[in-house]
Amino acid sequence: MPANKVKLGLIQHSCSENKEANISKAADKIRKAAQQGTQIILLQELFNTTYFCQEIDEQYFGWAQPIPGSMTKQLCALSKELEIVILAPFFEKRAPGIYHNSLVVIDADGTLKGTYRKKHIPDDPGFYEKYYFTPGDDAYRVFDTRYAKIGPLICWDQWYPEAARITALKGAELLVYPTAIGTLPDENRKKEQEFLNAWQTMQQSHAIANGCYVASINRVGQEGDISFWGHSFVSAPFGQIQAEAGTKEEILITDIDLGKIEEQRQIWPFFRDRRIDTYKPILKRFDD
Repeated sequence: MPANKVKLGLIQHSCSENKEANISKAADKIRKAAQQGTQIILLQELFNTTYFCQEIDEQYFGWAQPIPGSMTKQLCALSKELEIVILAPFFEKRAPGIYHNSLVVIDADGTLKGTYRKKHIPDDPGFYEKYYFTPGDDAYRVFDTRYAKIGPLICWDQWYPEAARITALKGAELLVYPTAIGTLPDENRKKEQEFLNAWQTMQQSHAIANGCYVASINRVGQEGDISFWGHSFVSAPFGQIQAEAGTKEEILITDIDLGKIEEQRQIWPFFRDRRIDTYKPILKRFDD
């Protein structure tokens, strides 16, 4: 494959309360993706558990895992064997009483490059994340992996253009958003389509505004009251959806051309024309 071309694999799947079975399912799909030449493999938010944040129950703190830990070691070994980059999001136990919605970036030689912790934490009916997750206090990060410079963000982060911009300014060629989004029982098909449209439009706008690729990975299946509807997708640097999954379990594979990023930023020079001297109000909660 040409130097600028990279093959992405987005893995969307359903989960059960059997964490080991979820890991085995993901590992099997990772192998299948690697057999098709995939170089970077992206997993969904909380890939090894159900989306337990639908309820408040302290038992779920027992599902959290340290970094590094047994699961990250398993993924590092798989990455090294297959020579692939893996982004794996899961429930992290950082210290007693401090838990995060996190992901690890593992390079193609099996090295654990680092961690990103979700910054924006929602608290809504069916999405009680503030009970479980401490907001990430680390910086927005970009990981220079063997195949691309990757800027990871997680789910609720995707609605904030500030997070995308900062990560892109740090050099990200690919913004990655592992996600858990679906509909509740009182939300009809019309609402579901509106949510899907808004979800995709928001991330397409990050691609356009920052002249980079965006990959969003959602889960599927019915878990409790939430119906997760998949539609994982990859947006090109001018917002075109170049690949999209359906509503079932799927390995979505597509090529991205990193050479298009500079070309896009030359034609649409948003970074050049930024008026950084006018942006001070963005540091306020509300400019009243």
